[in-house]
Amino acid sequence: MKSLTGQAFCRILENNGWNLLRIHGSHHIYGKEDKDLRLSVPVHGNRPLKTGLLRHLLRLSGLSEGDV
Repeated sequence: MKSLTGQAFCRILENNGWNLLRIHGSHHIYGKEDKDLRLSVPVHGNRPLKTGLLRHLLRLSGLSEGDV
């Protein structure tokens, strides 16, 4: 799986219809109008997201590894 930073993943979410609702510390909270689900993406500078967390966020958002 390709390594991504939190900022890069946020851009991918925004390009796929997710909206930034708020920022709480270093976590960006995203939501989508047709879903009650909220995604919390940690943005810690240029540090990459860990593989397990990235897979979890992809699964919750409905995206695949090909979309990244």
